[in-house]
Amino acid sequence: MTKAKPLTDITPEQLVAGIREWVSLETPPNDVPRLLEFAELAAHQARQAGLAVELIPVNNTLQPLVRIRANSAGNQNSEQAVLVLAHYDTVHPVGTTERNRVRIESDKLFGPGTYDMKAGAYLALQAMAALYRERQPARPVELLLVPDEESGSRLSRATIEKFARNAAFTLVAEPARTGGHCVTSRKGTGEIRMTAIGVPSHAGTDHAKGRSAIREIAHQALALDAMTNYDEGLTLNVGRIDGGTNRNVVPERASLIADFRVVTQAQAERLLAAVKALTPVIDGVRLEIEANINRPPFERSPHVQALFERAQRVARATGFDLGEVPLTGGGSDGNFTAAFGVPTLDGLGAEGDGAHTLHEHIVVSTLPLRLQFLHGLLRDLAWDSAVV
Repeated sequence: MTKAKPLTDITPEQLVAGIREWVSLETPPNDVPRLLEFAELAAHQARQAGLAVELIPVNNTLQPLVRIRANSAGNQNSEQAVLVLAHYDTVHPVGTTERNRVRIESDKLFGPGTYDMKAGAYLALQAMAALYRERQPARPVELLLVPDEESGSRLSRATIEKFARNAAFTLVAEPARTGGHCVTSRKGTGEIRMTAIGVPSHAGTDHAKGRSAIREIAHQALALDAMTNYDEGLTLNVGRIDGGTNRNVVPERASLIADFRVVTQAQAERLLAAVKALTPVIDGVRLEIEANINRPPFERSPHVQALFERAQRVARATGFDLGEVPLTGGGSDGNFTAAFGVPTLDGLGAEGDGAHTLHEHIVVSTLPLRLQFLHGLLRDLAWDSAVV
């Protein structure tokens, strides 16, 4: 392991100014003009640092995934890359910065998307630029800034997986957890859409002739909810139900949307089979069921354990102890790379709190140490061809 060097050419004030600039540009999902504005800013800053940049429109849309590269000193195809993942979209709608000013109070920088995850993305870019200023790394290093992670990375997934196929390691700059800890496993996430099609009738004169789709979908919602098993880490949540037309009509159609979280791929396959095997409770009602995994489980493999131990050594050389949090129910783009068998470490971004809320913030005083840690970890992986 190579000991991390202090990044004396980047001041804390410069870090804060850079993050504030990124946070001030609001980037809600699917807002192409705003996403493009941010992508062009990040691309310009990366080019100024001497890095190669490519804006990739994802899945035949104008939403740009920003690919930033520090090529290896030799043949860049001879070594698998160190892949760094971050996203620049946020859950916050346009106008949030007016309600929640980008500001510093005490040791906290507040603003929508500070913690999740523009600060982590900015630190990743600066760590990569510092790496390149030293000398070209032995391995290619690539940073992907994703435009649609908060909506499931449905557009970006294929691009992420394309680069994961040639990655030796993946580092995800999602927010650090309490105490600066990282993430070594995540549940897989999925969605269930179900529609019940019944028989409409007049609720007063022909009630008995009707077959209520709402009544059926209520039965199915209870059946899905009963599949939750906390001991096995399996959860299902029926988050929305729609149906019917008027109070005096036995409803012909009703639908639900449910979220599920799974610990392993085998568990996911069992659940999908059980959901697709559900049958109507009410005679004369028909069910249409769609159930799919959005993000596969990020399982804590021996390769992940080895990469975590390597990151712990870098953290100790930087000046702190790196811990890990238990299996988390939230997904990230690291789920995709881990499912490919790429050693993946997540939660390597900024420290703070309040993701997806109006009190979202990062802790300013921790930024230099987090940057030094990321830089040290990139150095260790990019110039050491040892297999983890």
